[in-house]
Amino acid sequence: MRDPALARQNLADLLRRTARRTPHKPAIRCGAVQWTYAEFDALCARLAAGLAQHGVGPGERIAILARNSHAFAALRFALPQLGAVLVPVNFMLNAGEIAYILRHAGATLLCVDHEFLETGRAACALDTAVKALIGLPSEADAGTPPGCLSFDALAACDTPAELTPAGADDLAQIIYTSGTESLPKGAMLTHSAIIWQYVSCIVDGEISEHDTLLHAMPLFHCAQLDVFLGPGIYVGASHVITSRPAPEQVLPRLAAHAVNSFFAPPSVWIGLMRSPLFAATDLAHLRKGYYGASIMPVEVLLELQGLLPGVRLWNFYGQTEIAPLATVLKPEDQLRRAGSAGRAVLNVETRVVRDDGTPVGVGEIGEIVHRSPQLLTGYFHDAERTAQAFEGGWFHSGDLATLDADGYITVVDRKKDMIKTGGENVASREVEEAIYRLPGVSEVAVVGISHPHWIEAVTAIVVKKSDATLAEAQVLEFCRGALAHFKIPKRVVFVDSLPKNPSGKLLKRELRERYQTLYQAAGAGADPT
Repeated sequence: MRDPALARQNLADLLRRTARRTPHKPAIRCGAVQWTYAEFDALCARLAAGLAQHGVGPGERIAILARNSHAFAALRFALPQLGAVLVPVNFMLNAGEIAYILRHAGATLLCVDHEFLETGRAACALDTAVKALIGLPSEADAGTPPGCLSFDALAACDTPAELTPAGADDLAQIIYTSGTESLPKGAMLTHSAIIWQYVSCIVDGEISEHDTLLHAMPLFHCAQLDVFLGPGIYVGASHVITSRPAPEQVLPRLAAHAVNSFFAPPSVWIGLMRSPLFAATDLAHLRKGYYGASIMPVEVLLELQGLLPGVRLWNFYGQTEIAPLATVLKPEDQLRRAGSAGRAVLNVETRVVRDDGTPVGVGEIGEIVHRSPQLLTGYFHDAERTAQAFEGGWFHSGDLATLDADGYITVVDRKKDMIKTGGENVASREVEEAIYRLPGVSEVAVVGISHPHWIEAVTAIVVKKSDATLAEAQVLEFCRGALAHFKIPKRVVFVDSLPKNPSGKLLKRELRERYQTLYQAAGAGADPT
């Protein structure tokens, strides 16, 4: 019988194999740090040994609260050599919210950079099992945050350690979902699930050893971590890491490092195009553009393609629980299938179903469900919500969509974002797409706000372009010519910016809370349309 160790497959094994194939190739660049694949692999092995000397072993949950850095990438590929489990934490959370994740996951170490040191300390003090902090160098600061174990010292360990590497079916990470309606859920993903997903990304996203990728979106989110960094390491691409997706950081690095591959949600792409740096930046090397987190509005897609005609675009759709890529809209479909999330990727089977689990007809709205080896094994310490998610033998995404005759999926809304107004259902995205056709609109979010007559009122929150003059009456008049009567917003509110999480998703819950009293004024029952 074959020794199972001979067939071992964890994330660190992928790095080691790439380092053997291309030892001298540039692997990681972040600030002043530059590592070849051989250097990166050797450092991760030393880091694993250093962590082992501090008691880290199989199944231990190690949390990380930090912006993108070379140290973040190293931890990702060191922990599998110990059988330890990565718990990335959203750095936008407050100390209490972070403490909940640390307690729920049972994390024993927290890795933190200079920026989030005090928040991390405050969270750890709130009845957690965290024994120590590991201080991480950042893109701009190479030192160790005070009062922490030193990342550099751990990564300089020269004493061999007895390690128990993870197996394919062992947990690689627990990633906590955003918790928009309840406490966050910890999605448990094995090495096998993540690697199956890497294969889907490489094949359907055409990720290649010849790529140089810029990682600007947060690595604590599985999109940047597992759709781009991990698959790129697998095939031997080169990686440039930066801490923020701000135009002043992204655009110079795209040019300076001849980056040919870049991922960002539509909101970040919009920010790049609106930046005064955009026109002056040499983007001649950029050939692959990826977007996700939300559908690219058609008007923005057309603008982007006009400004960057040499860039092929992919829309990646998915969620944490499927590691996370589920469907892809490829470059050849961007215009003829504009607004679609595409079709299932290589290792995913996707359906759109009614509430009773039967498949929808063409054009009928239903819920997206999946079957795949990429899926989570369940939610950590949450058997009830695990059972609900896998009801009927499929994973229920919570996203509503239609399916066309060729199997292309168009996401119309989250179940919770479908607006029920006056007895009618309105998909917020349909209204958003209409308003995006107005030339003066930079961004828009449409939400349902409590209303004394309509129960929920369709409400548009609009960010104008910097040079635009746009009034509520103009938007409403435009909508009258583009939408059915009941879909027209009852109000249009202009704001300077829309709230988003670090992965670029609009936080519609915040908008609903912010404007919950909008229609309580006298005359709210009147219909301005």
